[in-house]
Amino acid sequence: MPENAVFQPGLFQFLRQLKRHNDREWFAKNKLRYQQVAVEPALEFINGFAPHLANLSPHFVADARPTRGSLFRIYRDTRFSADKIPYKTHIGIHFSHDCGKDAHAPVFYLHLEPDGCFVAAGVWHPDNRALTRIRTAIVAQPEQWKKVTRNLELEGESLTRPPKGFCSEHPLIEDLKRKDFIASMALTEEQVLSPALMRNFVAACRKLAPLVAFTTTALGFKF
Repeated sequence: MPENAVFQPGLFQFLRQLKRHNDREWFAKNKLRYQQVAVEPALEFINGFAPHLANLSPHFVADARPTRGSLFRIYRDTRFSADKIPYKTHIGIHFSHDCGKDAHAPVFYLHLEPDGCFVAAGVWHPDNRALTRIRTAIVAQPEQWKKVTRNLELEGESLTRPPKGFCSEHPLIEDLKRKDFIASMALTEEQVLSPALMRNFVAACRKLAPLVAFTTTALGFKF
């Protein structure tokens, strides 16, 4: 029996229109569309990925609740931001460790945005304590770290100077200066709208899993 695509072209149509009309009045008129083209298929995708995620690690969570689960809210937190635009113009789906479910915990992630879709994994913007633990693990297991990252291009922010307590002459100093330990793989809109999306996402997560495993265990969690 042939597979069906989870996401339909209406998702990207909605997101492009939201970017042009990012206000509460427009969103209120189109909230049903948002539920139909974004929320419902996203929750279906989360449910579908759950058994694959369990095979990758039993300690990561696929939570298909419409709120407080794996689907990020579309509402922006504008309390401390000069940018008061109320809505995100992308859909974010995160599969986080069961011991740390905030945005800075080890994660597998799917980002859906017009002309900017990708799969990502690792640890984004960890706090200082978590950074130190990951850096210490890299120093303690340099060969394992090099094996994990050999075929990945790490992304994110880095310090301009070596972190305090770490040797500036260390052969992995550029990685020790990192403030993020993430990697990503781009997806086209055509791939997102394809019946093969789940297979492609699972394959990407498998490739990124060693990075997630290393950072997860460095933070003292089970993988």
